[in-house]
Amino acid sequence: MEGCLFCRIVDGELAAHRVLDDEHAVAFLDHRPLFPGHVLVVPRCHVVTLPDLPSDEVGPFFVRVQALAEAVPVALEAAGTLVANNNIVSQSVAHLHVHVVPRRPKDGLRGFFWPRTRYADDEQMAEVAARISAQLRLRNP
Repeated sequence: MEGCLFCRIVDGELAAHRVLDDEHAVAFLDHRPLFPGHVLVVPRCHVVTLPDLPSDEVGPFFVRVQALAEAVPVALEAAGTLVANNNIVSQSVAHLHVHVVPRRPKDGLRGFFWPRTRYADDEQMAEVAARISAQLRLRNP
């Protein structure tokens, strides 16, 4: 897509420190990382959100995300990773991207997630679950 920063990286118009580049995805270091080794994984095709990614590309794309979630902590001698994706809200570039961030105990990462809340009761919880399940059935009869 014309003007998309990540499409320009995928196409090689903009330089990036690539760590993976194949027919399904490109992964590169985030230029403003949470920690060194923070990688962004983007599909080669331009889509804005995860629901926009063609279903036949979801598996191959997430195989790359999975490989990076395994490689990053080993390469950076970290204890694990944070793997995250925003759809629309807090999505700084309108091109699907998954963050793979090396994590260590007591690394100081705070405020990355929304505050936790509770359901009013089990009834409210059941209603929310039913609404989500109904939407899934509509999309996958």
